[in-house]
Amino acid sequence: MISGEKTFEDVSVARVQSYWNARPCNIRHSPKEVGTKEYFDEVEARKYFVESHIPRFAEFERWKGKKVLEIGCGIGTDTINFARHGAQVTAVDLTEKSLELARRRAKVFGLEDRIQFFQANAEELSSYVPLDTYDLVYSFGVIHHTPHPERVLEQVRQYVRPGSTLKIMVYNLWSWKVGWILFVYGKGRFWKLRQLIAEYSEAQTGCPVTYSYSRTDGSKLLEDRGFRVTDAMVDHIFPYSIPEYVQYRYKTMWYFRWLPKPVFRWLERAFGWHLCLTAEAR
Repeated sequence: MISGEKTFEDVSVARVQSYWNARPCNIRHSPKEVGTKEYFDEVEARKYFVESHIPRFAEFERWKGKKVLEIGCGIGTDTINFARHGAQVTAVDLTEKSLELARRRAKVFGLEDRIQFFQANAEELSSYVPLDTYDLVYSFGVIHHTPHPERVLEQVRQYVRPGSTLKIMVYNLWSWKVGWILFVYGKGRFWKLRQLIAEYSEAQTGCPVTYSYSRTDGSKLLEDRGFRVTDAMVDHIFPYSIPEYVQYRYKTMWYFRWLPKPVFRWLERAFGWHLCLTAEAR
């Protein structure tokens, strides 16, 4: 079991908050001075180089003149891109450290008037964020880290109207990464898979909560809460050697190096780590 907890449902949101506050996602994507324009530019370039499917999934340009609610904005990479493409953004995060950097980012790029920030537990969103109706609710790699993802979606229902779009990314159970975690770190102990995925899902080990979903289960999570899934896309296998990557060098692992690009792309679309779901509110 994970850190003495019987199930993810037993983990407190405070523990999740403490974990992510200690090291916000992508904070080490640049060696430049944190908070500078150069730093933020490098963070964005690296993020979208390694996860090039994000702009295709988010469709930033599509939301010009629209209202976007982002659940789990982190240090604001996608937030800024929605805003710079003309959206009016309400950005929510659980941790003060991430929001500090996201607010700084908005100021650096002169987009403060296009973004409202809230520190909030998304499981109780309506207690923090005034009720409003949004054209898009977007959450990339977030709700699988909260003890009760279904509560987040129940809250989201209060911020959409029929026809509003929901785009979320959750981790894919049937992925290359889960197989790697099971056999390399777990030594095949499939009965501990849930806890192993949480332990090794992130760059820093020991994440308190990490759910993963099949396409069917991910779609059901949304469908059961009043959304009609219109697209379920799998993408992203991280191909680089970690020792070089943390030094900002990109050395492809030997077992991927000789794969033709079309074959690697087939693997990503079949066994990628990111399950990207697009749905429409009913």
